[in-house]
Amino acid sequence: MNALLTVTRAARLVGVTRAVLQKKIQSGEMISFDGKVTVESLLACYPDAQLEDNAEFTRLEKIRELAFGKRVFERALPDVEVLASRLAELSKILADNQEQVSQFNKLLNKLWDKLDAIKEQANADTRLMAENLKLWIKNEVESAMEPGFSNPLAIRDNMLRVMAAQVTVLPSKHDFLVEGQDTLLEAAMRSGIPLSYGCSGGNCGLCKAKIVSGQVKKTLNHDFVISETEKSQGYVLLCSNTAVSDVVLEAPVAGSVQDIPFQQLSARVKKTEEFAGDMLLLHLQTPRTQRLRFLAGQSVSLRVGGAFSAELPIASCPCDDRNLLFHLRRQPGNLFSDYVFDHLKCNDSVEVEGPQGEFILHEKSPRALYFIAFDGGFAPIKSLIEHALSLDAQSIHLHWIGSSREAIYLHNVARAWDDALDNFHYLEHVAGFDLRAVTAKREENLMSQFREIVGGDAGLVQGDVYLAGPASAVLLAEQFFLALGLPKTRVSVAVIN
Repeated sequence: MNALLTVTRAARLVGVTRAVLQKKIQSGEMISFDGKVTVESLLACYPDAQLEDNAEFTRLEKIRELAFGKRVFERALPDVEVLASRLAELSKILADNQEQVSQFNKLLNKLWDKLDAIKEQANADTRLMAENLKLWIKNEVESAMEPGFSNPLAIRDNMLRVMAAQVTVLPSKHDFLVEGQDTLLEAAMRSGIPLSYGCSGGNCGLCKAKIVSGQVKKTLNHDFVISETEKSQGYVLLCSNTAVSDVVLEAPVAGSVQDIPFQQLSARVKKTEEFAGDMLLLHLQTPRTQRLRFLAGQSVSLRVGGAFSAELPIASCPCDDRNLLFHLRRQPGNLFSDYVFDHLKCNDSVEVEGPQGEFILHEKSPRALYFIAFDGGFAPIKSLIEHALSLDAQSIHLHWIGSSREAIYLHNVARAWDDALDNFHYLEHVAGFDLRAVTAKREENLMSQFREIVGGDAGLVQGDVYLAGPASAVLLAEQFFLALGLPKTRVSVAVIN
């Protein structure tokens, strides 16, 4: 096993998130070198890792036990040729190690001959020293060659190298694991890394990237033509190739809204579902060959019935760019709202344009994340939280303030995150009045809730704050947090009508 491990691989080996390891690195508990950690410091922080069950072996056992095992294996395991290549690479490493042991034994035999020659020509004292040295070397070698207790992290790392390949993206230095039969593009998106792409089907060439090192395998045919010159330079389509070994590639990563192109596409209604509080979930699905590329927190314009349109925040993660979720409040008399609630059916066509908006996550910030959603402002905040979770953010706090109890229409989602994740914290608050109309008399009531939130968590003023919801509530909250001394760069605002 290499002396240095990436944070992604190290976290997988000891069964924690990247965020947990990054926190230990920042506190000085764990030593890192250029974003990598030593095996020794990993074992020092997690000595019990040597006694834990091997997660990858356990995962394989569960797969074997499942019904319809063949189909599960096909999804969860890499392609047969990829597995064969990874096993061949490990076999080569094993053969090299065996050859080194063989050379070491030959060297020992030569050393015995040298010592015997010295004994024949030396006096009694020197012969005794040579004999003692020979005995000491023999005992030390036998002790070192004892099978003993195998390093469990070495075993896990070798298993992980068979099950998943690691990819490092230059120049951003993002890294992620490619598991199962995911393409390079799919694996990056699951890890929350916004690589450049267009159709995801091998037609546009926007996901073309250069392989700097490592081996990839073409898994999907594509119509886009890569010239022979570019092929010789290592260029491939990320949507059509998977990683066979650990890979380093050069590819642009979107860092701002300016990096995301404006798109137009036609999606189909997969599902509509009404919630309490006159809210509706609209689930759209894009064509396989024309997905929507966007950043978490952004909005799009939807047009239904050929004429009725509205701008809505996307309530889903960019990691699943084909399934787009929206939360829509019923507004009697609003033509778009009336059409969606009363006439839109499954498989109906919806025109999508965008994305737009700058309410996005500051990914490079090391600070804790605080999200405050007012009523339907939960939609873009849900997208941001899901993206933050895919990035293993260290600490996420959500406060959902509803005009009424019914206005907190998806509380089970937030409660599930709170129950399942150690780094996620959730609290609900009920204003008791319409947050779309915060009058002077209601301002003090809302301000007292803000003071209560801050009073219950002193770390909030050290974090990044994201506010979304009706203008009257959001703008008041923005003024409150700026008055506490937070710089405007750490208070992000999205007004949801």
